[in-house]
Amino acid sequence: MGLGKQAKVLNQKQVDALHHHVGNLRNGLRNQVIVLLSVKAGLRAKEIAALRWSMVQDASGQVGDAIHLTDKASKGKSGRVVPLNRQLRSALVILFESQVHSVTDYVIQTARSDHTSAQVVVNLFRRWYADLGLLGCSSHSGRRTFITNAARKISTVGGSLRDVQSLAGHSSLQTTQKYIEGHSEAKFRLVDLI
Repeated sequence: MGLGKQAKVLNQKQVDALHHHVGNLRNGLRNQVIVLLSVKAGLRAKEIAALRWSMVQDASGQVGDAIHLTDKASKGKSGRVVPLNRQLRSALVILFESQVHSVTDYVIQTARSDHTSAQVVVNLFRRWYADLGLLGCSSHSGRRTFITNAARKISTVGGSLRDVQSLAGHSSLQTTQKYIEGHSEAKFRLVDLI
């Protein structure tokens, strides 16, 4: 993946603007869940489209504390468990309570179908970023944002890049490293510490 072809990483102001914007559109809650699944759980468009309620429910049938992404729903054999961010979990609870469904139902549904495709998710992100004038962003921007933010903060909770790799569902640490955006200010601060 060449540097020029990577999706842009979003800053917090852009994430907030995107979340607010999609919430004001038709199917606002569903749209916000799509954004949060990308930015707060690092899911790919394919994984967002394939996510079923059974993958986010606990034994009592309520929204649990983690996404249990199956190999079938992920890319290749990169099924994994992703702990739910508080904001994402809250949005999932509201969406769960607003739908009539069974555990086999998909989390992301459309007005005409009980599920959606990865291409629809890609197209939604493309439209939303265009609406906000965010250039170089794609459905992968949220995933890159999640991985970059996780990499920057993992040492504060006693973890390592291997933990970020696991959350991302990458078989190789090198792949995870390609997703991480450098931080110029941090480089300057680091050099001053040496």
